[in-house]
Amino acid sequence: MSEFAPRRILVKDRSWEKNVFDYVSSHQKTDGGYTFVERNYANAQDTYYGLAILRSLDLPFPNVEKTVEWLHRFELGSIYAYYHAGKALSLCCEGLDDRFKKYVGSAIALRKHIGFLDAYMDVDSEFQFIHKVLELAHLLRLDLTGNDAMDWLLRYKKGDGGFGSRKHSDISLTYYAVASLDLLGFDMSSLRDVEAFLRTCEKPFGGFTVVPYSLAPYVEYTYYGVMSLEALGQHCQFPSQTADFLLRCQNLNGGFARTDSGISTFENTFQAVSVMRKLTQP
Repeated sequence: MSEFAPRRILVKDRSWEKNVFDYVSSHQKTDGGYTFVERNYANAQDTYYGLAILRSLDLPFPNVEKTVEWLHRFELGSIYAYYHAGKALSLCCEGLDDRFKKYVGSAIALRKHIGFLDAYMDVDSEFQFIHKVLELAHLLRLDLTGNDAMDWLLRYKKGDGGFGSRKHSDISLTYYAVASLDLLGFDMSSLRDVEAFLRTCEKPFGGFTVVPYSLAPYVEYTYYGVMSLEALGQHCQFPSQTADFLLRCQNLNGGFARTDSGISTFENTFQAVSVMRKLTQP
């Protein structure tokens, strides 16, 4: 890996942060949950992203007592419900009850001898599933030794250093693989060629693309690129240009879209704010 020192940048106009707060707080429902679609009921995903955005900006959670009550009442089912509700409760300094431990323990036990692969899930979905289970296991302080997830993930490492489910690497699966291997305690220094792949997705004019040499950066790919580099002990090479790209993706309502001409979502706002904090914090 290159010895690249991080360059933090100064964004003089901080009004983008207040605009984000206004956007998030205006989408909180009276029951305490959040949704980026104004007329919809609150959901666990947007509630987690809403809280995570505010935490990234060091801002208080409005009506947090109602949010906690809503989260405890939320009906759990899929890995996505467990993941987003569990992460949201953790942000509110709430412990995760036995439902989470039972679910995560079962998921690990069922998959540890078959490489985490479910016949009904495609490889891309399985990468995301593994990452979510491992993050919850980390929150619950569960023992992750003895499973085959590490070997299964490494099967999808390509010759260019990235990870992919088909012939070529892409930045999405590379992020999930790197983040999961990090949670499993893998020796990250052995992934030296992953950085080389990520650099081919990094644009001098700002942002990251899904595959090398593509011309169109998106907010989610920029998040995957910056966070993957962070796990490898590396940093964005073009912080000013990347911040400019992200700020162009902020809409008038204060939220961020995946491009400079899309609709705001909580997920893209979380991704953009997370990267902006990495680029601007001392």
